[in-house]
Amino acid sequence: TPTNTPTNTPTNTPTFSSIKNVRDISSPPSSPIKPHTIYRTGMPSNASGPDISEWNSLGIKTLIDLRSKTELESDLTLNTNEVYSDFTSVKWSSIRSPREVDTKTKLDPARKSRKERHFVSLMDEKKYVLGTISKIEKRKLAKVAALSPGLMSKRIRKKAKSYFLTCINDGGLQMVNDLILVRGKRGIKYVLSLMSDEGRHPVAFYCTAGKDRTGVITAIILKLIGVSDEEIVADYSISAEVYKEMDDGDAMVGALQQRDLRPEVFLGAPKQVMRETLEGFE
Repeated sequence: TPTNTPTNTPTNTPTFSSIKNVRDISSPPSSPIKPHTIYRTGMPSNASGPDISEWNSLGIKTLIDLRSKTELESDLTLNTNEVYSDFTSVKWSSIRSPREVDTKTKLDPARKSRKERHFVSLMDEKKYVLGTISKIEKRKLAKVAALSPGLMSKRIRKKAKSYFLTCINDGGLQMVNDLILVRGKRGIKYVLSLMSDEGRHPVAFYCTAGKDRTGVITAIILKLIGVSDEEIVADYSISAEVYKEMDDGDAMVGALQQRDLRPEVFLGAPKQVMRETLEGFE
């Protein structure tokens, strides 16, 4: 039975049966990051049985949840006690200071010695739609605008939506990565600030499947610390092998699950996609 940790990753990467795509990001050969410091993963609330004790043995001090509000609301294991009971939940927002979820008070940096779980909605459907609009050809956008007087019609709304879906499907993962970098930049900055604070280590960051938003942030970190592009590309492509083994249709781009995307386009992790994403870093 295949595990959710690729068999070709270094031995410093833990092995789980129910948590998706877990890797220590010190894994690339030229990575200067100290092992057992920062982990990338799919959502840990999937942990069950032996995975729970294995996960807890990592001693994670800071969790960073990159999922959207829609994803969080649909996660029935969002507050699994065995995984999250010792963590104080903190919600980040692009328009105000981070606040504790339970008390609604501003986050006190002086209290970073405790375990914290930071909710950083890097992307949501609104951001994807706005970003997609910015990329639609002007002539197609004009067609959508021309339909606006009749948008109350169900038929017209469906037709307008098809323009967006066509653009997203045609743009594929490369466009998704581009949108994450542009529309999610404030959240990315906050995530990097958490990871750069040694007092918060070990850190684990994740989205639904640990592939797209998690993959982009991993690429940013590895690029910043001098890991070669080809090693970054190789690390990214491991996710494709994992999902092929798992045959997991739920790994669709998380924040867009409710849209009619083509699985064959979005479930993979082609090397060329990350190569082009890295070119955008320059």
